[in-house]
Amino acid sequence: MRTRGKRTVLTVAVAAALVAGCNGPESDGSSAGSRPDAAAGRAANPLTNPDGTKPGLGALTSEADKANARKLVGELAVKGRGPKTGYERDRFGHAWMDTADGVPLARNGCDTRNDLLKLHGRNVRFRAGSDCVVVSMDLYDPYTGKDIAWKKAKAAEVQIDHVVPLSYAWQMGAARWTKEKRQRLANDVLNLLPVSGSTNSAKRDSGPASWLPPNKAVRCSYAVRFSQVAEKYELPVTAADKSMMLRQCGG
Repeated sequence: MRTRGKRTVLTVAVAAALVAGCNGPESDGSSAGSRPDAAAGRAANPLTNPDGTKPGLGALTSEADKANARKLVGELAVKGRGPKTGYERDRFGHAWMDTADGVPLARNGCDTRNDLLKLHGRNVRFRAGSDCVVVSMDLYDPYTGKDIAWKKAKAAEVQIDHVVPLSYAWQMGAARWTKEKRQRLANDVLNLLPVSGSTNSAKRDSGPASWLPPNKAVRCSYAVRFSQVAEKYELPVTAADKSMMLRQCGG
């Protein structure tokens, strides 16, 4: 009888352990995978988003992805920065023009800024009678890792970042490009991310050696996106920028 009692206690203990296991960390609703930005598909892996038409900038976590990222960065040409002489924003076309041929979303009747807000935002609301002008949305900012509840009344709280800054591009060779190619760079969704205004202002025209997103989780992804733009437009980067990008991806 005593042996039978011991077996009963053991059986109950094992069953309790199994139940506890089923309710362990994998089913924890607070896990990273349950974050609204991830669940809603708002953070694309840049390696599988080579044209920038998927929303967000997701972190690269696997060793295979980081190895591919290092390969991409490693193929970039290196050059020193040239002078900023002659640079003006208008050399890349007026801001957010819809007529920069050769890039996604061009000539769709909606300016580039609103195209980007629609692409990356959640719960997007438009001005009455419009399917273009965004008046409010929720944005997951990959640079800070924070959500922004944005309204047009405070437009500057969200700014569109040129991943490869236009001034940087000018100094690295865009000064010799055609006007059309500069317009493509300025309006290409691959080179554009809506982020918090204060973060974008802090970046200015810095390369990766001088500025990286405060959110460390996306720094390798940022290096990938910077490299994708540089590769597409045949732009070299500085040696310091290349070295810093490789470091973000484990190189």
